[in-house]
Amino acid sequence: MGGTVRVRVPASTANLGPGFDALGLALALYDEIEVIPAVSGLRVEVHGEGAGKVPTDGNNLVVRALLAACARCGHRPGGLVLRCRNRIPHSRGLGSSAAAAVAGVLAGYAVVGMEPDEAALQVAAGFDGHADNAAASLLGGLVITWKEETSFRATRLEPHPDVMPVLLVPEQTSATEATRGLLPAAVPHADAAFTAGRAALLIHALTADPRLLLAATEDRLHQPYRRAAYPATGQLVEALRAAGVPAAVSGAGPTVLALPINGELPARLGPGGEATAGFTQYRLGVARTGAIIEWG
Repeated sequence: MGGTVRVRVPASTANLGPGFDALGLALALYDEIEVIPAVSGLRVEVHGEGAGKVPTDGNNLVVRALLAACARCGHRPGGLVLRCRNRIPHSRGLGSSAAAAVAGVLAGYAVVGMEPDEAALQVAAGFDGHADNAAASLLGGLVITWKEETSFRATRLEPHPDVMPVLLVPEQTSATEATRGLLPAAVPHADAAFTAGRAALLIHALTADPRLLLAATEDRLHQPYRRAAYPATGQLVEALRAAGVPAAVSGAGPTVLALPINGELPARLGPGGEATAGFTQYRLGVARTGAIIEWG
């Protein structure tokens, strides 16, 4: 490693309604890290989201991902200074942990002096146990992910230019582990068939015909079971959909993903409206380019 490395990683929204653990969309909101070589030791600085809360030692997720990538490449790094500038809200369903893992993995490749390869997704997705967020942050655009035996796989698609995400982010946080615990071990066959059809339609809607997004974002597989964890989120999703706005829970929640055709919400559902009280609105473009590495 010859000098400072900078890694810029986009946020992501996963599931998008019916695409549970399979679909992800990269969002134009970025975390950035700098990795600076040092004589010895490890120093971690965290600025922005998570400052004073996330670990600043070897337990930091970026550090763990960096070291995992180095180990995968057969390398053990020397001293490092790591500076994290976080903008992605934590524990809100915007892929902050996946972004941290991707940032660390790409930094690890840079430390070793190697170009990222297919193993980058394996290492990054391994921290979450599924690849939808990690693949979106890594590749940008819209991703379809799946698993073959022990390997995570992903393919990227180009979203339609009229796909304009609006994220409504509450102060409430949510832990993925907790909301997964609300999911049943089995669902009715009719609900599984309904959701499979909507997931297929969603791919077409996101890439070719956004006019179909209202129907395409319907889900019966996971959102109804998680609603008890964040009632205000469920109510907002219902209010948006009743107004004709495609909406779903972003990832494990509690953020709401809205996909209005013109990028604008109805006035009564915009900032300051009763239905959106307690939510901060982010109008984010799709991040069509994934994570990037820069040498300083």
